Amino acid sequence: MVDKNFVVGPNTFNGIMDFLIKFYCFEKAWTLFQESKGRVKLDVYSFGILIKGCCEAGDLGKSFELLDQIEELGLAPNVVIYTTLIDGCCKNGDLEQAKLLFAKMEELGLVPNEYTYTVLINGLFKRGLENDGLELYEKMQRKGVIPSLYTYNSVLKEYCSEGKVGKAFEMFDEMRERGVACNVVTYNILIGGLCREKRLREAEKLVDQMKRTGLSPNLITYNSLIDGFCNVGKLEKARYLFGQLKTKGQSPSLVTYNILISAFSRAKDSTTIAKLVKEMEERGIRPSKVTYTIVIDAFIRSENTEKAFELYLFMQKAGLGPDVYTYGVLIHGLCIKGNMKDAWKLFTSMDEMQLKPNDVIYNTMVHGYCKQGSSYRALRLLQEMKEKRLVPNVASYNSTIGVLCKDGKWQEAEALVTEMVESGFKPTVSIYNLISEIKNNT
Repeated sequence: MVDKNFVVGPNTFNGIMDFLIKFYCFEKAWTLFQESKGRVKLDVYSFGILIKGCCEAGDLGKSFELLDQIEELGLAPNVVIYTTLIDGCCKNGDLEQAKLLFAKMEELGLVPNEYTYTVLINGLFKRGLENDGLELYEKMQRKGVIPSLYTYNSVLKEYCSEGKVGKAFEMFDEMRERGVACNVVTYNILIGGLCREKRLREAEKLVDQMKRTGLSPNLITYNSLIDGFCNVGKLEKARYLFGQLKTKGQSPSLVTYNILISAFSRAKDSTTIAKLVKEMEERGIRPSKVTYTIVIDAFIRSENTEKAFELYLFMQKAGLGPDVYTYGVLIHGLCIKGNMKDAWKLFTSMDEMQLKPNDVIYNTMVHGYCKQGSSYRALRLLQEMKEKRLVPNVASYNSTIGVLCKDGKWQEAEALVTEMVESGFKPTVSIYNLISEIKNNT
């Protein structure tokens, strides 16, 4: 239209731009915007639409270019534009820039609305800055800005994830006093918090309360409850909820199956695991790395190392490269069997897969070599951990000191005790006595 010199008004142009952004045609929208300069009268809304598109596309550089252009044209950026930019910065991990934009709004006399506050509060929480997020929430209330349901849910989620379920319920009461209509998300956050604290009876009561308000439990509700009952070993109750979920017409997700497979793996119930995997496949749900790792762990727990490695190879053929956790499970299985030769091969092969062994894997290997009586290899791995800034656990220190003492290497054992103390661990009296005995007998 612009190329054929048709006169396009701002409203029509903005409608086209909005359509392109909504249907993820950001590049087309950007090109149209650039070609329309000087031909179409652009207003602050035109810029706002494209800034939103830039933020959604993760191109913050272009967003700030547009903000500069707004000011050059003598237009005044509004609250929506600043809120969009703050949200974009938070989602792209640039929290400092988000805070600067928030401060600039106040300098310009723009009053942040409940959405402005909420996106920044949420951004602070996601970066682990709980106190900063809560301070901003308090400031919001002091300024007379009424929190939205989204604001409340963000703060509730933070309280529950930090284990402050009591605080979360105080806020829940406040919401109801203020007449805020809670949604399924609100209840799911609280139910999840209770389940993590193993307060399952209260979680079930809250589900009943939720139903009385006219809200139906969804898949997330069921997953939280199933996970909660699995974690306390009530597998029959978890199985019942799983059946109820399907009876209510809901489809279990990959997460649902992983929760159950993990629980039955801990219970060494290979029959149920096989049934769950089969049902997953029948429903068209492709097992993930997590699923494979859980089932591999089940075989290891059942001392069926051969089956575990068969699945490990099948997993790779299926195009799912094993991760650190998969290697950790397999190495643990080999170390339990005393097969340190294959454990070492698997350990060193991680480098080829561009994976770095974590402290759990190192400690497993150390313990395996100590069981084998190889103080040299155990000590070498402890040294490697130190170089990689990984901290050995107490069991690794104690096992290695024990093996060193058996080999009569009391000087190396003493050096390890010193290192242990420096790492913040307190050696037992029996460790000191063991070293003293070896020294006296040498």
